[in-house]
Amino acid sequence: MIQGNLCPGKQLREGVYLMTPMKWFYSFIKPYRPRIFLGLVLVTFLAALAIINPVVSGHVVDDVISGGQYEKLPFLITILLLVTAVRSVLRFFVPYNFEICSQGVLFQMRDAVFRKFLMEDFAFYNRNRTGDLMSRQTGDMDAIRNFVGSIISSIYENVLYFIFALIMVFTINTKLALCMLCILPFTVFFTISQFFRVKPAFQNIRNRFSSLNAFVQENISGNRVVKAFAKEDFEKEKFDKENDAYRAAELGAAAIWSKYVPIFEFFSNILTVVLILVGGLMAINGELSMGSLVTVNGYLWMLNNPLRMAGWYINDVQRFITSVEKIYATFSEDPHIFKPANAVEKKHLKGSVEFRHVSYQAEDARDVDIIRDISFSVKPGETVGILGPTGSGKSTIMNLLCRFYDATEGEVLVDGINVKDMDLYDLRDNIGMAMQDVFLFSDTIEGNIAYGRPDCSFEQVKKAAIAADANHFIQAMPDGYDTIVGERGVGLSGGQKQRISLARALLKDPAILILDDTTSAVDMETETYIQKQLKNLEGAHTIFIIAYRISSLKDADQILVLDHGRIAERGTHEELLKKGGYYARVFEHQYHTDAKKAAEAYERAASHHAENGGERQTGNDGGQQTGNGSERQAAENVSGKEEK
Repeated sequence: MIQGNLCPGKQLREGVYLMTPMKWFYSFIKPYRPRIFLGLVLVTFLAALAIINPVVSGHVVDDVISGGQYEKLPFLITILLLVTAVRSVLRFFVPYNFEICSQGVLFQMRDAVFRKFLMEDFAFYNRNRTGDLMSRQTGDMDAIRNFVGSIISSIYENVLYFIFALIMVFTINTKLALCMLCILPFTVFFTISQFFRVKPAFQNIRNRFSSLNAFVQENISGNRVVKAFAKEDFEKEKFDKENDAYRAAELGAAAIWSKYVPIFEFFSNILTVVLILVGGLMAINGELSMGSLVTVNGYLWMLNNPLRMAGWYINDVQRFITSVEKIYATFSEDPHIFKPANAVEKKHLKGSVEFRHVSYQAEDARDVDIIRDISFSVKPGETVGILGPTGSGKSTIMNLLCRFYDATEGEVLVDGINVKDMDLYDLRDNIGMAMQDVFLFSDTIEGNIAYGRPDCSFEQVKKAAIAADANHFIQAMPDGYDTIVGERGVGLSGGQKQRISLARALLKDPAILILDDTTSAVDMETETYIQKQLKNLEGAHTIFIIAYRISSLKDADQILVLDHGRIAERGTHEELLKKGGYYARVFEHQYHTDAKKAAEAYERAASHHAENGGERQTGNDGGQQTGNGSERQAAENVSGKEEK
């Protein structure tokens, strides 16, 4: 297994290499050169042994049958048996030796490509479909394995057969050898012609295979959507088009090489005609003995087979070249997000966050900023709420904080350090994130929750599940925490998946906790319980809450309201209600209560509370209350009607 580097090639910076596809492939072959060399030596010995039996057969005809030297027969038979036995043994070791090489190369290449996939940024996965990437790790890799495991040795062996047989025919009779050699230029010409014509066809095959693979993967992942909309017939039609395109690509390549296979077959059979015609006439005229004719006939298959197989080998070589180029094209993509050369290492962060005039523009945004001139600061332990319409840039801000993308302008600072200068592992290891699009692995519930801390105890997993209000439904399952969830959490409700995702983030005990619409699929009672648990977390945690519900945000130390990529409003819950802007309108829509009246009630309650010197406490519903019940009722007019 390769350690440290993604491949043995020349490293420009972490994860980025500069070389041609064939040089990149050779970097994986290089460690196996001694074993490959040994295999080629064995193949050479195997091919050399093949020239013995025809010679022995010629002596049997000339010396024993025609010459009457019967005492030589046991010796000649012994040689035939020994050669056959040795060749049989070599026939076992040669393929096994090359299979070891092919599996070793495949293991290292898969390992390097997979680890490169792990290093790629979000932009890479936005550009590439999952099915395409899977085809690189399956079909393309298998073409490389086949080339290393059998095609290399087979081509080398057949070339040796042709050369050795031709040399032996020359030693027997030069005129006959020259006559048989006349077809070689024609064979070389058609071989080169097929090589260049079939390459585009195989590139098309790989592209169509990737497209078909991606389509199937998307349909399997989205099978619930297909069934929900009763679009099975529609998807079948789309699949038929993809499948037909792949079939057409395969048939197109077959049409090319099938034109050449008969040509190679013709020239290989011409050798038989030449031998019978020319060799027979020489034998009749006494220029060639019958034993020599039998010997040359014994070499005929060694001359025929390479010519007959030339077309097939061209196909295999082009498949291999195309697969290497496809894999390398993906592997060599330069990640935009990478660990800086002199990264600042900080294992434990306090959790202060600052955005300084940050703007971000996606690669294909065409000069349109997703967020523009965002500036705010957060002290360690504070809670920040982020609200805004769809597409306003809420999740983008969090992606920049985690450095899934880099800001186009401005700086994102964590503990006063620009995230671009920090060690990526240290930064992300100190951030816990419950994402909007919940992803659960095909593992046990315990394994999913403990993903960020696989060495934690079961009690810690259970504690995190309790904090996320997930323990009760987990224990109600037949296998409890050992229940295997389906791919992407299939089998769980949206709210259950969100709570497991939240438990996974809480168990990590991060300095910065990001909750991206984490409670959108849970009921109000569950949301209130989760909010209470978040306030009781041990230690200081800087918390970012992205939500559409006012109830999820109203207790935050500061609330940012985004609109078209800018901060349109900022302040506390009471301050934003007074402004009468977007936040107040959302409040009125969700609670059916006038925002300004609610703000005045909050203000009167807070003033009366201050005059009485009462303590500010947190109610079970997450709102602020005083010791006086009537004041609480006045201030929380918003709670008179629950959010619908």
